[in-house]
Amino acid sequence: MINSKEVVQYTKNMSILFVEDHAEVRENTTEILKNFFLDVDNAQNGVDALKKYSDYHKSNGSYYDIILSDIQMPKLNGINLVEEIYKTNPKQSIIILSAHDDTKYLLPLINLGIEYFIKKPIDYQELLKVLLNTSKKIKQPIQSVQLEKNTIYFDEDTIYNRKNNSLINSDKNIYLTKYEIIFLQQLTQNIGKIYSNESIVANYLSKNETLDMQNIRKLVSKLRKKLPKNSLQSIYGIGYKLVPSASSVS
Repeated sequence: MINSKEVVQYTKNMSILFVEDHAEVRENTTEILKNFFLDVDNAQNGVDALKKYSDYHKSNGSYYDIILSDIQMPKLNGINLVEEIYKTNPKQSIIILSAHDDTKYLLPLINLGIEYFIKKPIDYQELLKVLLNTSKKIKQPIQSVQLEKNTIYFDEDTIYNRKNNSLINSDKNIYLTKYEIIFLQQLTQNIGKIYSNESIVANYLSKNETLDMQNIRKLVSKLRKKLPKNSLQSIYGIGYKLVPSASSVS
């Protein structure tokens, strides 16, 4: 269970813009967010959000630390809102609220680079978890630049070295197949990023290897036995991501 005090340690000096067309949800969630953030604004649709995004930057000389947005909204939906924000600020941290599991809603956002999703209706613990992970990443940007790292720490005992493709648990080398190495290399490019099934298949093809959707699941099942519990997470119908306990450079 996430402790709200732990979240506040990271978010207390941050700003957030909450975008939601449902008035009651917008008002109630805004009040919750005020317990965590220094600056909290809300918008009722994508057009309203873009105006407030621009106004905030003009007034403060910086952008909101976090955008929390619904997908289905009038005038400008969440997907188009993300596209417009990224044109202005490609590094913007965005969390998406979704009542949908349908890939037609989520896959375009994943392809745009969105890493964090919260299902509606909002679960308080899930909200805290995502706010904590997002704010930590903002506070410690060096930890998000995975391409500059050689070593990924899954937990205190399990380490993966991207340079020599070795997986070590309790000082013992864990054997990795060629396909497992290719998979880990892709997923460790950006820890926490969701890699779609399509992008995984394309990555193998780029290396002159073949991997279909059915075999992705088999590969994941075998690799999970070699990694700490919950390190390799699946997003149903979408793809996979790695969630180690910490990451560092060695």
